[in-house]
Amino acid sequence: MTRQAVADALEEIGLLLELRGENPFKTRAYGNGARILRSLDRDLAALVRSGELGTIPGIGAALSEKITTLVNTGELPYLEKLRAEVPPGLLDCLKIQGLGPKKAQVLWSCLGVTGLDSLEAACKEGRVKALDGFGATTERKLLEGIERLRSQAGRFLQPVVQEAAERLLKTIRAVPGVLRAEAAGSVRRRAETSKDIDLVTSATDAEGVMDAFVAAAGIEEVTGRGPTKCSVRLVAGPAVDLRVVDDVSYPAALFYFTGSKAHNVAVRGRAQRLGFRLNEYGLVRNEDGAAVDCEDEAAIYAALGLAWIPPELREDQAAAHHSLPRLVAADDIRGVLHCHSTWSDGTATVAEMADAARKLGLSYLGLCDHSQSAAYAGGLSVERVVAQREEIDRLNRTFGSEFRILHGIESDILADGRLDYPDEVLERFDLVVGSVHSRFQLSANEQTARLLRAIDNPYLDIVGHLTGRILLSRDPYPLHVERVLDAAAEAGVAVEINAHPERLDIDAKALRYGLARGMQTAVNPDAHSTEGLQDIRYGLGIARKGWCTPDDVLNAWPLDRLLDHLSSRRARALARGGARGSS
Repeated sequence: MTRQAVADALEEIGLLLELRGENPFKTRAYGNGARILRSLDRDLAALVRSGELGTIPGIGAALSEKITTLVNTGELPYLEKLRAEVPPGLLDCLKIQGLGPKKAQVLWSCLGVTGLDSLEAACKEGRVKALDGFGATTERKLLEGIERLRSQAGRFLQPVVQEAAERLLKTIRAVPGVLRAEAAGSVRRRAETSKDIDLVTSATDAEGVMDAFVAAAGIEEVTGRGPTKCSVRLVAGPAVDLRVVDDVSYPAALFYFTGSKAHNVAVRGRAQRLGFRLNEYGLVRNEDGAAVDCEDEAAIYAALGLAWIPPELREDQAAAHHSLPRLVAADDIRGVLHCHSTWSDGTATVAEMADAARKLGLSYLGLCDHSQSAAYAGGLSVERVVAQREEIDRLNRTFGSEFRILHGIESDILADGRLDYPDEVLERFDLVVGSVHSRFQLSANEQTARLLRAIDNPYLDIVGHLTGRILLSRDPYPLHVERVLDAAAEAGVAVEINAHPERLDIDAKALRYGLARGMQTAVNPDAHSTEGLQDIRYGLGIARKGWCTPDDVLNAWPLDRLLDHLSSRRARALARGGARGSS
């Protein structure tokens, strides 16, 4: 069993125990164990074989025994016993924003709620609001949550679909006779979430490709197979469609199945106006019915008088543009900002995070552990800020000019918009990221005023995860986003693209709005482990969808330019009126 699957199993045990009303210390131990495994940078199976698993902080004897059983057998009788004691539909109810295990347990024991359908019925009959601690507002929000869950059913985050697509493409490309193969659909367009995976390949032997495809690891069920198309469902959940075409048709097929529908309609409409017919088989001249020889997608666009349009931009009418910006790419990234260490809630030391960043070829690391208000995440007191700075200074002296750790902080933006350190502390940081971590229930006007005051603070350099959303789990809090982006652009404060795949916040639409007004951004992994540094690739997808150039992205800049920018921006802000937003 994979590390991720073991972590999922531990998390499920914790939830099932809480639904049964077990000791909270016991339930939290399983949740903590799952978190530790997800951020683990070592091979789990190797740790089990060597007997070192129990030496990891937070993994006691009981957890070690269960993890070992899961890794070695793929099963755990203790988990199966718990599953038999708790209605499986209750776990679906826990996906509703604001409904935790304690309230779900009350709904189960008092109203017989065993899943979404019975919860919906209890709400519509007014039985939920009659319970102590619930009320009419809770009942309404539960109904809204049920509707939201159903609308998002069957969608998957980028790590699930991207990694599955890469693994399957590796299998396909190894088959003799395969000429070209790529992911298409929403996966290629780097959508925030996807319902399924589309793969397109050209090959001389379609049957051989499909035989290898259905035999690949992780296939749960073959749902269809024909001469050119094969469909499966993965153990991880997504459905996958593989289409096998001849190499002449491959460019058109890749274009067609990449989408989006709106983009395809726009390009096909242009083709018709120019006297062509474009479909999944190729580009044909209406005048004589002759196929236009197109070696790749770029040739199709060129035949229609267009520059090649990157897949990330194919969500709308981008086909109307004859020139497009040079979008930021992985090779442009010079450093990472907004990362955490064991000083707060990270799992790797400062030295380990720096070493991992250096191995990725980066030249700087912005370490931004949690601030003092975030006690739940080990936030830094003023005294610990000083001690951390001393450690960072020692490490920087060993790097010379080759690498630099920036001493930053992720400072909580308090409900009234203040940052949670006084000015004399904030001014010592190389970099200040300000984020909202509490009071999500404020009104849109109140939340907007909160962000505007934070942006008015001259020590704030970057706004972190602007809307607070968690994809497929938590809606953005109410906020007048455009007003905040206008203010950030005017103040020279960047708004990050939080690259964690559960956030991807801000979204591409808001990003493009801000960039058009001169706002800058940073693609920040918000890494809590060395492995998390690589989440930046998911944020780059959003950056490209938002039309970001390297010049728009702070961490695509050389260190000297970044430091000059941070220093001069702060000086200008202080000159404009002082630290009006600080404590």
